[in-house]
Amino acid sequence: MKKSLIGTLLITSTLAALTTTLFFSERAQSRDSDFSFFSKSSYRGVMPVKNASYQEECSSCHMAYSPGLLPSKSWQKVMNNLADHYGDNAELLPETQQTILNYLLTNSAEKSKYYRSKEIARSLRNNNSIDRITLSPYFIRKHDEIPKKFVIDNPKVGSFSQCNLCHTRAEQGSFNEDEISIPGVGFWED
Repeated sequence: MKKSLIGTLLITSTLAALTTTLFFSERAQSRDSDFSFFSKSSYRGVMPVKNASYQEECSSCHMAYSPGLLPSKSWQKVMNNLADHYGDNAELLPETQQTILNYLLTNSAEKSKYYRSKEIARSLRNNNSIDRITLSPYFIRKHDEIPKKFVIDNPKVGSFSQCNLCHTRAEQGSFNEDEISIPGVGFWED
């Protein structure tokens, strides 16, 4: 009986300590964290790219952006203008283009279960056909405190469209503020 009581107390104490640690953990409660024990979903960032054709074709010139960074109308607009893709000809074989478009539309911001994607879609309610991630109100709000000299005037970065140069885990779908390291500047402190 005594051993049973001690075992029960030990298990109860351990569970209480673990629960308290998780509850008060800054990371567990942070809206800017890409994981949360207490959110409705543990899908906090954006979905990492999971399509080989898209990864191969798009990452040959730039980071293959998560489909959850734009709504479907925006992806449709981007994919319909590949002959002049921001100054470059990025035309694809029709079947490859359709495969990539289907992937982007199926996983676009408004269809995503990921928190940041939902926030992006919500920010674009009135204008969901932008053709640049950097034009979304969500993006603008999240980057408004970063001086131009750290990004645009920084030869190691050059543009806000180079997500993976500063967001160290962007390709894994994480845009956590604690993981920002601006080349030539260092870790970003908000």
